[in-house]
Amino acid sequence: MVSDALSPASSSELASLDPFDWDEAWYPVQFVGDLDRSRPTRFVLLEQPLVIWWQEKTEQWVVLSDRCSHRLAALSEGRITEDGCLECPYHGWAFTETGACDRIPFQPEHGTAHHSPRAAIRHYPSEVVQGMLFVYAGQPENAPTTPIPRVTPLDHNESEWVMVDVARDLPYDVTTLLENVLDTSHVSFTHHPRVGNRANAKEFDLEVSAVEKSGFTGAWPEGPRRGKLGSQKTTFIAPGLMWHDIAESPFGQVMTVLYATPIAKGKCRALVRLPFRFKSAVPRFVFKFTPRWFSHLNQMGILEDDQIFLHIQERELEKSQANYAQTCYLPTGSDRFVSAYRRWVENHGEPFPDTTFDPPELRHEFLLERYHSHTEQCQSCRTALQRFKRIRQACAIALLLLWVALPIATITAPLGLTGAISGAIAITAFAWWKVGQWCDRFTQGEYPPSRNTRA
Repeated sequence: MVSDALSPASSSELASLDPFDWDEAWYPVQFVGDLDRSRPTRFVLLEQPLVIWWQEKTEQWVVLSDRCSHRLAALSEGRITEDGCLECPYHGWAFTETGACDRIPFQPEHGTAHHSPRAAIRHYPSEVVQGMLFVYAGQPENAPTTPIPRVTPLDHNESEWVMVDVARDLPYDVTTLLENVLDTSHVSFTHHPRVGNRANAKEFDLEVSAVEKSGFTGAWPEGPRRGKLGSQKTTFIAPGLMWHDIAESPFGQVMTVLYATPIAKGKCRALVRLPFRFKSAVPRFVFKFTPRWFSHLNQMGILEDDQIFLHIQERELEKSQANYAQTCYLPTGSDRFVSAYRRWVENHGEPFPDTTFDPPELRHEFLLERYHSHTEQCQSCRTALQRFKRIRQACAIALLLLWVALPIATITAPLGLTGAISGAIAITAFAWWKVGQWCDRFTQGEYPPSRNTRA
C-alpha cells in the first residue's frame, strides 16, 4: 500500500498530466440545518454567484444564478414572494424555480418579454444528500451521470450516528485546506491544547495507496495519541472530500470529515462534519441535545488555530518556481498524506491555476472575523446572536431602572431593600458583561491562539 509519495513527480509524469475538470463536479454549499427557508441566501461557487432559496410549493431547495437577467442585480438581496417566486429587489422581475422569468412589472399589460430566453437565468442542479445541499457547477446534462461524493461509512448504522456539523468560509485556498486537514501530524502542536497535545508528538509512518485521478487512500496503523485511540484510515475523494476514520476507539467509531468547496482563489468554504458512533448511550444523548450554535462556537477556535499561518503559507508557496516536493522539505513518514495530495494537485490541477492571491496578505483581525464567514450564513448562530443581544438589552434596561431606584430606596425604604437592590445591580451588571462576551464569540476569534498562551 505504501507509495513513494515523498519524491517529486518525474518529468515523464509531468508530461502526461490528466487535468481534473473542477467545474464538472458536485459540491456541498451548506448543511441543510443551517439554511434559512424564509429568505434567499447567497453563495459563490468557483467564482459563480449563486442564490439558494426554498420553494415552498415543491418543498425543495432551489439554486439559481445570483444575477438578474435585467441589470445583473443580486437576487439574494430580494425576497421570496407569496406565489413562490424569487423577486429581484431592483425592478421586481420574478423568477420561478426553473429560472424562467415569471413577470416583468414594467412591461405592457400583455407584453411577452418575460418569455424570451434572454429573460431567464441559469438553474443549477441541486440535491440534498446526507444532510447537505449539493450543487452541480458544470453542464446540467452531466449532473445525472456524475456521482455525488458521499461519506460511505455514514450509510451504515444510520440511527447510531451523532454528528457535529459546522460550515465556515476560510481566507485561504481549497488546496491549502485539504493539505492541512490531511496532515495528521500538525494536530499535536497547532491544536494544543484544544484537541491535541505536544507531548504526543513522535515518529510514525503513514501508508498511502497509489495516487489516482479519483483520489487515494491511506492508513496510520498506530493511530493518534500514541496509539490510544486505535488505527486510523484516511480517504481522499477528488476533488474536495476527505475523511479520517477510527473504527475501534475506546469510545466507539470516531470520524473527521471535511468537504472543501472552492469559492475563489484564496477563499473556500469548509464543511466540517464530526460523526461519532458511541458505544454508550449517554454521550449520544448529550450530543443530540446540545444546541447547534453552541457546537459551532466550540469548533470556531479549532478552525482558527491555523488560519493565519495557512493564509501566509500559500502565498509563500506561490512564489516558488519548483514543484511542491522540491520547494518544501518533507523528510518523514508523517508527511506522506500531504505529499500524496500535492502529487494529486500537480498531476490533475487546481481550480484557479491562472489567478494570483489578492490581497497579498490580510491582518489577523480580518482573518479571525466570524460574523461574515459563519454567523451571517448560519441560521442557528444568527438567531442565537439576536437572542443574546435582546437579553443584553434587557439587562441594560433593568440596570438603568435599578440604578434609578437605588437612591430612592436609600431614603425611603428599609435597609434590607436597599441591600437587595444593590445586589440586583451587581448581578445584572455581571449578566450584561457575560452576555456581551457571548455576543463577541459570534463575531471575532481569539488572538493570540491558546497554544501560545498555555503550557
